Amino acid sequence: MPKVTVDGVEIEVPQGATVLQACELAGKEIPRFCYHERLSIAGNCRMCLVEVSPGPPKPQASCALPAAENQVIRTDTPMVKKAREGVMEFLLINHPLDCPICDQGGECDLQDQAMAYGRGTSRFDENKRAVEARYMGPVIKTAMTRCIQCTRCIRFADEVAGTPEIGMLYRGEDSQITAYLEKALTSELSGNLADLCPVGALLQRPASFELRPWELKKVPAIDVMDAVGSNIRLDVRQRQVMRVLPRINEDVNEEWISDKTRHHVDALVRGRLDRPWVRENGKLREAGWPEALALFADRLTGAGAKVAAIAGDLVDAETMYAAKALLAGQGSALLEGRQTGLDYDVTSIAAVAFNSTIAGIEGADAILLVGTNPRWEAPLINTRLRKAVRKGAKVFAIGPQVDLGFKLTWLGDDLSLIGNLPKVAADAFAAAAKPALILGPGGLARGAMGAALVAVGSLGLIKDGWNGFNVLHTAASRMAGLLLGYAQSGGIADVQKAKPELVISLGADEVSPDRFAGAFTVYIGHHGDKGAGQADLVLPGAAYAEKHGTFVNTEGRVQRSERATFPPGDARDDWTILRAVSELIGKPLPFDRFDQLRAAMHADTPALARDGLIDLPWSPPKLDAKASGTVAYPIADFYLTNAIARASPTMHRCSEELIHGIAFMEAAE
Repeated sequence: MPKVTVDGVEIEVPQGATVLQACELAGKEIPRFCYHERLSIAGNCRMCLVEVSPGPPKPQASCALPAAENQVIRTDTPMVKKAREGVMEFLLINHPLDCPICDQGGECDLQDQAMAYGRGTSRFDENKRAVEARYMGPVIKTAMTRCIQCTRCIRFADEVAGTPEIGMLYRGEDSQITAYLEKALTSELSGNLADLCPVGALLQRPASFELRPWELKKVPAIDVMDAVGSNIRLDVRQRQVMRVLPRINEDVNEEWISDKTRHHVDALVRGRLDRPWVRENGKLREAGWPEALALFADRLTGAGAKVAAIAGDLVDAETMYAAKALLAGQGSALLEGRQTGLDYDVTSIAAVAFNSTIAGIEGADAILLVGTNPRWEAPLINTRLRKAVRKGAKVFAIGPQVDLGFKLTWLGDDLSLIGNLPKVAADAFAAAAKPALILGPGGLARGAMGAALVAVGSLGLIKDGWNGFNVLHTAASRMAGLLLGYAQSGGIADVQKAKPELVISLGADEVSPDRFAGAFTVYIGHHGDKGAGQADLVLPGAAYAEKHGTFVNTEGRVQRSERATFPPGDARDDWTILRAVSELIGKPLPFDRFDQLRAAMHADTPALARDGLIDLPWSPPKLDAKASGTVAYPIADFYLTNAIARASPTMHRCSEELIHGIAFMEAAE
């Protein structure tokens, strides 16, 4: 490890580190615009200038200069100060004075660094140039006059998202950044461009002119739009969640989130259930809580043990545990969370987990995708697969061909290929040090789990310190539900065969309406979506942003989300509804507060009491290894996969424009 001296302090830095990274290790702040830790080095803003010896007697760009043995680096000399002031002066030559009306105001790197490193005046008084705004789709709004050509957006689209649709035109003062043919960006990660942009050139279109950062309260939470469990921050003004931003978690989402995660928040104040509803003569009418709970209790008492609970994709572990405890008091264990009919074996939780871990899949050198479209099912796992490919991994896929944003070999869409891989794939796995298989919902739906488990041995997926067998779930509640027993051996079909008289739907909006046609259905949820339309009794619950909750992601990582605001109107936390009805039937649940509920859940399911990855011993079941038939992906529209997304105007606009190709005209501003 090279030893360098930074402002008189000698430190050791990792081999291959840059001078900028060495300065940061020494605790020195280095201004930058083009440099970003997760993108390739461009070295074109020149804001990170430092003085280095031995070397030429002039400032040097620290982001592009490797740290070497016995280097002496100075970050605070008069030469460095003057150079940075000069760079800032150049950057501001054409930058407009938009700060009072710019949505980036208060969070702008250019503002902050101009104050810290710039001059008090400018020597340039020429007219500023103006650049026409470019259209980049329903998520990103542009004000390209503010652009300083740092090229972060270009590098992100090319290197992380895998959709190289942004580039630079012309040269010198005429340089402009634009989307290809000014078409909408097709990436599911395009909202991250606004986070990356160090000025107000790229902004979040749905949040335009809606908020100022100093108005907002910041609350940590966990994303429920998929099973990745991205760490997010909910920014709240009064009682409304105004925006979602990513939190850094190197093991899960790094610092990215998908557009669905970022822009579904406008649905949290639309289409909400805010009072109970009772169905009479085929139509729903408003009701009060006393009437609704009395009806619920009466039906629950009459059903006895013939009661079932179906968990939706967005529900938290505490709510599922409370429903399980309520059913246990009735003598029922009819619990299921796989709404769409999946019935894969769950006798071993390790056999249905993402065992390589989300971060670990980057190290795989041969990967087989079976019945999965990770770009839509888990965009943040797709970015990891792209990183693996850039490191040299060979990827093969069984399923209908889709654009995943990286190079791979499609083997076909017949599941019988799992046990009979073509020679090119078999050779790649034979030579791999860390082979991996990812079984998606398309493969699970066709009974491919047995064949995939047999492939563990034939492909050498398990080695010392490495487990390459992975199942990719799409529901945020799935892993916690499996830990809590929300799985019948035959899936939801077993619940249907039991002919329950009462079905408690915990936000289960994807259940086919003919499943429980003869049962009395109680829907506890937050949006008036499909589940509410089928229910006999609708009880308004809380969305994920309005309650504390525990979630377990697809790799078995336990994470906790905090309450950011409160449910609207007469809506209540889901578990309190179940606690209230248990009191009415004379079998009160043994908790009155949320902390008591969580403690009881931890006592019954110790795995949920820990933070981080659950220890899942590998003990796969023996299943029928025969797999045949063609694969179909379950997600037909990335932007409209759940009740919250379907209530979002932004998600509908994204679906119409990016999935269905409907063109939207831009109004002049």
